[in-house]
Amino acid sequence: MNLHEFQAKALFRSAGIPVPPGELITGVDDTAGAWARLGADTVWVKAQVHSGGRGKAGGVVRAADPAEAEAAVARLLGSRLVTGAGGPEGLPIDQVLMEPAAAIEREFYFGMLVDRSRASVVMVISAEGGMDIEELARERPVAVVTLPIHPVTGVMPFHGRRAARVLGLRGDPARAAARLVADAYRLFQSSDAQLLEINPLVLTSDDRLLALDGKLVIDDSATYRQREIFGLRDARQRHEAEERAHEHDLNYIRLDGTIGCMVNGAGLAMATMDLIQHHGGQPANFLDVGGGTTVERVAAAFKLILSDTSVRAVLVNIFGGIVRCDLIAEGIIAAVREVHVQVPVVVRLEGTNAEAGREALAASGLDIVAAADLDQAARAAVEAAA
Repeated sequence: MNLHEFQAKALFRSAGIPVPPGELITGVDDTAGAWARLGADTVWVKAQVHSGGRGKAGGVVRAADPAEAEAAVARLLGSRLVTGAGGPEGLPIDQVLMEPAAAIEREFYFGMLVDRSRASVVMVISAEGGMDIEELARERPVAVVTLPIHPVTGVMPFHGRRAARVLGLRGDPARAAARLVADAYRLFQSSDAQLLEINPLVLTSDDRLLALDGKLVIDDSATYRQREIFGLRDARQRHEAEERAHEHDLNYIRLDGTIGCMVNGAGLAMATMDLIQHHGGQPANFLDVGGGTTVERVAAAFKLILSDTSVRAVLVNIFGGIVRCDLIAEGIIAAVREVHVQVPVVVRLEGTNAEAGREALAASGLDIVAAADLDQAARAAVEAAA
């Protein structure tokens, strides 16, 4: 689950990570009071959406007086921000964050994330922060330092010293960097985060470290023990279909193609989408129904797929390991009848009782194409969509 910047910074503040004062604004009339409370000569008005690249998209505005601030708030609130990291529809701006402009001497990048290849959390730091950190990592990877944190020992003193050395800090700022590393790791662990990012982390003219931006992504699997954090979920920041998928424990991401995909397993879903593109088609979604597929979940998945009016064909790719393919076939037949699917449906079943499942599909009398293998299924779906 993604958090807004102001939500992430509230958690930063509670963990001891230094952040600037800020005022959350949900109405234009709140602007004057927020300006007065901040008492700054210049402020930043920042759109609160679940996307990076807000600055380049015009979602972060500098204001030098109350009138400019109010104009910025009026322009942003109620609009949609289209960024390079989001879809063409953009994301709704329902609230903005106003913060005083800091006197910046240097900008850094600081992050923590789960590295599955190392089976540990890693700290990622760079002395060159700000926008385009991804481009920096591609063009000059030596400028981005990755340091693993052992899950048994956690953060050790050398992590803080290494971070300060990479950032070129000495004295009080170096000690502040070491504290930040420890505080960030403690928050990362206690909140079940998958990603913690501060970009930019800045050194101010009075030698203070300050998190000017903040991002936290929390592991959805931790919902049961992070109820307070998950209570902060902003459903409007996700597509309506994606929010409905969350309610049915389906992993769904809407794309811009014409072939709806329903697959069990994330890796198999990626392979299915690759084959669709290999044969000249475009997937309309990523949808992983998981291992515990039921008739109800299959029906919900079909409804999600068909809520996208651009879908011209549906490809179902199920590998029956724990779940029997004949039961999956029954679920598909019931779902197609319930949802009244009006586009061609191609089904590839493999695994336990796959032959029985294909026979059930053939005997259903429905417009379902049972494919023998994945390559044939992808080709048939592309042809049907065309």
